[in-house]
Amino acid sequence: MDQTQDLSGSRLAHAWAELQAHARDAAPLDSDAYRLAFADPEFLLRRETRGIRFQLEMLKPDLGQHEQGIESTVVVFGSARFPAPEQASAALKAAEANLAQLARSTASGDAAARDLEVAQDAMRVAQRHMRNAHYYDQARLFARLVAGHSNPRPLTEQLFICTGGGPGIMEAANRGAQEMGAPTVGLNIVLPHEQSGNPYVSPSLNFKFHYFALRKMHFMMRAKALVAFPGGFGTLDELFEVITLVQTGKAKPVPIILFGSDYWKRLVNFDVLVEEGAISPGDLKLFEYVDDPQVAWDVIRKFYQL
Repeated sequence: MDQTQDLSGSRLAHAWAELQAHARDAAPLDSDAYRLAFADPEFLLRRETRGIRFQLEMLKPDLGQHEQGIESTVVVFGSARFPAPEQASAALKAAEANLAQLARSTASGDAAARDLEVAQDAMRVAQRHMRNAHYYDQARLFARLVAGHSNPRPLTEQLFICTGGGPGIMEAANRGAQEMGAPTVGLNIVLPHEQSGNPYVSPSLNFKFHYFALRKMHFMMRAKALVAFPGGFGTLDELFEVITLVQTGKAKPVPIILFGSDYWKRLVNFDVLVEEGAISPGDLKLFEYVDDPQVAWDVIRKFYQL
């Protein structure tokens, strides 16, 4: 800033007006010792102020949910890469048409061979997406069951669907709840390949995080149940953190449901952990496998005698 200002009579809002003016005018925001500390991005983004950023990421989603009556959630984890059936079907048809066109082509040589190989790879990917798309539908149906139960009840008795706010299984669960007219929570994360909230998250409940640790804490703070659909590293990370917290008594017991028994049993052989003495046999009772949305919801209803 070229000029200093007398802040003695200013309200705090003036500090934000100043920042907005810089953004509107595309003016550079240089470090300024005289700027109020809480309105100084250069200061707030320093390594030494990381603890303050932790507190802010803790407070903002907590206060936002509390103010809207979101106190009990059913958290749905799962792959961001499993598309909706209609998307998978369209992609498969496009891959089939492309492969058929190349098969009819009279072109030859290395370029034609590479094109054919790429088309065959695309076909395999499309077939895999089509095979996994049913998990999207099942997550969507499960969320509809939760929302259908909660909608007619008082706010304090309602369960709200909460996801990571991204595409795939997360989108499906948010979508199912939204279709039933229920508010739905998304706890999104900033990633190198910028990820935005899916369109089915309630705008006022669509929160963005920088720190995975704070995001995972928020998943657990209001969770009354966790349903893990097939997923990758992120899903595994979230699932095992929850199991560990419950196993060690750091969190109260809640239903932990692994949806898709074939997938989970092929992915993780939990019996090996028992055989090697790494966990107790009773630890296998911390979670259970299901293959049907209604059964998953029945597990939660039985746990809480709903």
